[in-house]
Amino acid sequence: MSVVDRSFIERVTALYLLWRAEQRRRDHRRRIWVHQTLRRRTQFGEFHNLLQELRLDDGRFQRYFRLSRAQFDDLLSRIGARITLQDTNYRRSIPAAERLSICLRFLAIGDSFRTIASSYRVGVSTVCQIVGQVVTAIWDCLVEDYMAVPTTEDWRSIAEGFQERWNFPLCVGAVDGKHVVIKAPPNSGSQFHNYKGTFSIVLLAVVDAKYRFRVIDVGGYGRTSDGGILANSAFGQALRAGTLHLPPDHPLPGAEDRGPQPHVFVADEAFPLRRNLMRPFPGRTLPPERRVFNYRLSRARLVVENAFGILSSQWRMYHRLIEVQPEVAEKCVKATCVLHSFMRYSEGREAPAVRGTGHAGEDPLPGLGRVAANNSSREAVQAEGIGGSARLRLVAVGMAGVLEVASEVVTGAQEVAAPPPTDHPVTAHGAADELSSSVGL
Repeated sequence: MSVVDRSFIERVTALYLLWRAEQRRRDHRRRIWVHQTLRRRTQFGEFHNLLQELRLDDGRFQRYFRLSRAQFDDLLSRIGARITLQDTNYRRSIPAAERLSICLRFLAIGDSFRTIASSYRVGVSTVCQIVGQVVTAIWDCLVEDYMAVPTTEDWRSIAEGFQERWNFPLCVGAVDGKHVVIKAPPNSGSQFHNYKGTFSIVLLAVVDAKYRFRVIDVGGYGRTSDGGILANSAFGQALRAGTLHLPPDHPLPGAEDRGPQPHVFVADEAFPLRRNLMRPFPGRTLPPERRVFNYRLSRARLVVENAFGILSSQWRMYHRLIEVQPEVAEKCVKATCVLHSFMRYSEGREAPAVRGTGHAGEDPLPGLGRVAANNSSREAVQAEGIGGSARLRLVAVGMAGVLEVASEVVTGAQEVAAPPPTDHPVTAHGAADELSSSVGL
């Protein structure tokens, strides 16, 4: 066979394959506008049957949606106008209450779009659009009331809460990161691959003494460490620039002779040491006063760990692989965080913190571009002397008798298990008891 004949046969074959593909596309053309099972949504759909019965039992309703009936109605009144669509001549739109129900059900159980679509008798693509639109509306309508950037008075109130509940003075929040497992995006390489062997985006959060999220940053690559996420976030940039409007330095209670000390955030060993960011002393063989300090810092830092536990237990999508695009996953995480604070305020019946106007037109947390890099902190070298001395000064708070009894209890300290946290003020005897049980914290 000549070269010309072979080329002719290849062209004819290609044309035939294109013709067959066009024929298949025409054969699979949509024959109906709405499937028969979806037409009976108002008769057999979950919203029009099961949910109307659940409204008669507040406990079951809350287990289904994670919100009480009053919270659901309050949320619907806030975002209803944003998620209501107009009816057309072709079909009636899905009501706002049903759209909110579909979104909350996805956040509450993290099931697939296809399963939720079958339960509510709507299309899979409809569920996909509803979830993206509703979580965006939830964040936009609630963030100013329940997660506004704290003002100076808000930071001072948070510090008083840490002092009262966790016996850690001048603390304005606990900082930590959480990996949210997602399906690996196409052509993403190893950007989202974390040290746990999964693909994830990172939620960086600042939590107050009452387990409420005050500042969050969502969307960091899973491969980036907590320190890198902090450096690349708007919160980290504002912390370095000193534009968070933290309260002025204040003397430690019981140690006024040491002078004013800065307000600090508490974090674990993954974060860098800075003037306003406190981390525990490294190592295991530590002097008694440093072990006491690590114990106190760990008690305050566990607030953010507990908040993440409450968040993931409330919204079970965190227990599953989130099979959506990273942009939609970010919106879902932001919505659950602001809903978490919304529920905490509703249950505590406290007035939410509204964005202050003390600093006219100045946003302490401007939007920043995110890069997938783990920037090392040069400030740690300079802060070692300042932060180290500040940490030692903090040990003196309410612990005047520690040094006198340290030599007596350090011998048996390594054989005693750590006690559960207590909220009573520290005395000389209490400090000695906690010192003997704080090894390994």
